Amino acid sequence: MIGPEDLAAVLLSLKVALAATLFGMPLALAAALAQARGRFAARVVLDAVVTLPLVLPPVATGYVLLLLFGRRGPIGAALEKVGIVFAFDWTGAALAAGIMAFPLMVRPMRLAIEAIDREVDEVALTLGAGAFTRFFRITVPLAAPGVAAGAILGFAKALGEFGATITFVAAIPGETLTLPAAIYGATQSPGGEARAAALCLVAAAIAITAVLVSDAVGRWAGRTSRGSG
Repeated sequence: MIGPEDLAAVLLSLKVALAATLFGMPLALAAALAQARGRFAARVVLDAVVTLPLVLPPVATGYVLLLLFGRRGPIGAALEKVGIVFAFDWTGAALAAGIMAFPLMVRPMRLAIEAIDREVDEVALTLGAGAFTRFFRITVPLAAPGVAAGAILGFAKALGEFGATITFVAAIPGETLTLPAAIYGATQSPGGEARAAALCLVAAAIAITAVLVSDAVGRWAGRTSRGSG
């Protein structure tokens, strides 16, 4: 039921989701830290920007990306001069998926950081630990379950992203045709019901695996952080 083109779409979706997660994680962790511990006037603006991909229609997000990162967009034209292209390329699919997944990566991290007792950080400060030392030796290990959950949730969301991706990079076989786009294409093709169902089963299997991995990693990270404490 699943042909070579569909297999390529599955592999491309995994590649896109992995790239979106890996590149989005540092930014998500920084945003979560700023939301949880930041004391600045523009914090409400940061909260709104982080939440925006959740409340905007995905197609609108994809259109904004096309305007900004398209070959004639202000950012896209500048990047193309140095050999970086997003529009109608798999890198653009990763960018769109990463932006749509960003809020889901940030929230678990933010909650995990907020749950850390401020006194732990203050004690480390009195002992002479600098900001980077406190962050990497205290905050990250204690917030590890939330960081792990954010990574898996972001990966799963990026894997299933459709609206923003197809608006920004279309659905070019072998280039930008991801698993959700392949499912949609199958539903629009006469006699494609069996193919669509098979692709849905593949998507469900990947999603369930991501949830199981998230649970296992979260439990392991929780035991590790308690053990180190």
